[in-house]
Amino acid sequence: MYALATSRRSCQVTCEALFEATGAKFLVVKTKDQLTAEWLSQHGVTKIFLPHWSYRIPTAVYQAFETIIFHMTDLPFGRGGSPLQNLIVRGHESTAITALRCVEDLDAGPVYLKRPLSLNGSAEEIFLRADRIIHSMIIDIIRDAPEPRPQQGEPTVFKRRRPEDGDWSQATDLDTVFNYIRMLDAAGYPLAFIDVGPFRLDFSRASRKTDAVLADVRISIRDTGESEK
Repeated sequence: MYALATSRRSCQVTCEALFEATGAKFLVVKTKDQLTAEWLSQHGVTKIFLPHWSYRIPTAVYQAFETIIFHMTDLPFGRGGSPLQNLIVRGHESTAITALRCVEDLDAGPVYLKRPLSLNGSAEEIFLRADRIIHSMIIDIIRDAPEPRPQQGEPTVFKRRRPEDGDWSQATDLDTVFNYIRMLDAAGYPLAFIDVGPFRLDFSRASRKTDAVLADVRISIRDTGESEK
């Protein structure tokens, strides 16, 4: 029995499709409270796959079970948080999805395999593309049982980006504006924004034209953190 855990509701990697491809049975882990060694043991789980998992993985889990995570960089480059956004703001047009075993140090475990990933399009489009790749990687790991190998090279660590980092008011060119909007345009992410007086302008659905960026905008009264008197 395998377990499949994802914290992204729109993840397209499904147990049904994996069963059809491999004949293997999967248990769905829907919440972080279910990801315990006791719960997994009760269900006879032997291996855990975690696409798009946002929470801390308990030590007891990755020590007791073969726990495989998927990271959107060519490790050891880009360990750490917000890999998609950190790649795009650095000007990368492509990356790799790395399947690796979970260990104590963040994103430092041995690697099962890597697959290339284009960074064109919105964050949602990139995630959908990544889902298809992760789906095929899970199938390959089940079928071929590759032995994970230690990472090679000097690590580069990304810092997790915060919602306020989506402010593009300091941008000096249209490409930067376009990249800020598209890299945050996915379900569950705070959109790229600028503040104008008392208003917040949130942007989505950006398209890059020769001399302009077209986008949808939502205008709201911004929260200044001050209580009303």
